[in-house]
Amino acid sequence: MFKPKKIRNIAIIAHIDHGKTTMLDSLLKQSNVFQSHEKIPERVMDSYDQEQERGITIFSKHTSIFYDDFKINIIDTPGHADFSGEVERILGMVNSVLLLVDAKEGPMPQTRFVLKKSLELGLCPIVILNKIDKEGADVERCLNQTFDLFVELSATDEQLDFAYIYASGVKGFAIKNENDPKENMKPLFDLIVEKVPAPKGDINAPFLMQAATIDYDNYLGRQACGRILEGVA
Repeated sequence: MFKPKKIRNIAIIAHIDHGKTTMLDSLLKQSNVFQSHEKIPERVMDSYDQEQERGITIFSKHTSIFYDDFKINIIDTPGHADFSGEVERILGMVNSVLLLVDAKEGPMPQTRFVLKKSLELGLCPIVILNKIDKEGADVERCLNQTFDLFVELSATDEQLDFAYIYASGVKGFAIKNENDPKENMKPLFDLIVEKVPAPKGDINAPFLMQAATIDYDNYLGRQACGRILEGVA
């Protein structure tokens, strides 16, 4: 059992096609979730046929990644405006968000919606400037545009001082500075552990959980997944 101080609960939010699900695929692959002999599928978290067919995330999914002695619970949220209600519901389950911004396109309309909801909930996002290897990428411009968006959305001083990192989900690297070696996702894992607050709650209190999703398994039957607020499971 992990102590609360060793747990991090985060969601990944972004405009459609800014690389959110691909980024999560890279994090999963580099956290040894899969065995060496396993064939690793693309778009791991998109398990529904409609999602695979359309290439977008429709329903929120969650997974756990183990890094050093930390457990990082990550929720992959829809990036399409049609599913904005799903995004809003899931933000209440986490302690921070990873805000992906395409390093060429900059913040887009759906980015504005999900960021506004995150800020209203008092979350301090970590900004990931993704696709920095893309032709035409301009990280300085996109970073400034993201900061301006925070200001427009009435972010607090603490939220304006957001942490950020450069990355490529496709190539599987994250770097703090543009000239750093492009090796792996370790800098992003370290940033999550450092910046995301640990969940609060009394582990000795009666069990209390905020359900996020209800699914059905052919072997286990109906099962609920969510965030434990008090006690232990």
